[in-house]
Amino acid sequence: MDLPGPIHDFLLVFLGSGLILGSLAVVLLPNPIYSAFSLGLVLFCISLLYIISNSYFVAAAQLLIYVGAINVLIIFAVMFMNGSEYYKDFHLLTVGDGVTSMVCTSLFISLITIISDTSWYGIVWTTKSNQIIEQDLLSNSQQIGIHLSTDFFLPFELISIILLVALIGVYFIRYFNSSIQNAYTNSIYYFGIKM
Repeated sequence: MDLPGPIHDFLLVFLGSGLILGSLAVVLLPNPIYSAFSLGLVLFCISLLYIISNSYFVAAAQLLIYVGAINVLIIFAVMFMNGSEYYKDFHLLTVGDGVTSMVCTSLFISLITIISDTSWYGIVWTTKSNQIIEQDLLSNSQQIGIHLSTDFFLPFELISIILLVALIGVYFIRYFNSSIQNAYTNSIYYFGIKM
């Protein structure tokens, strides 16, 4: 999108703040439904950032695949879970939360340091993709494939890893909560013991 400089900068700041606030809401909100809707906001802001950077096909794929399919799947999975078990013993911070936040903060700082110190223009794939596209011998689908495997490789892989970790986490939370509940009901049934 060819926008004037101040409008482009305003949209970048607006969408970036939407990404940051939505990401914080995904992590910090105790209600899983609100977290899933916040994830939809984050994915929608990412697709708008793709539109600003003139990647219309990638933006459409982001909207259709991630917002339209995966986020709706996550919302359905959260809606089928028993929501009352999340509000029984909700404590704000524990020792494990402190250790986890320290590890995540150190990983974040190290990633920011590595990303800022890396010379991205010296990478062979980026220079080769620009040379291939300049030859103008490729069709549009081949150019999209080259861009997805070079220029937009990092955002697509990061969002897929984040969604994979979130889905595995939901599975384990549900599995362990149901196994604890089954152990509790079995102990009452067989032994008459109430915990």
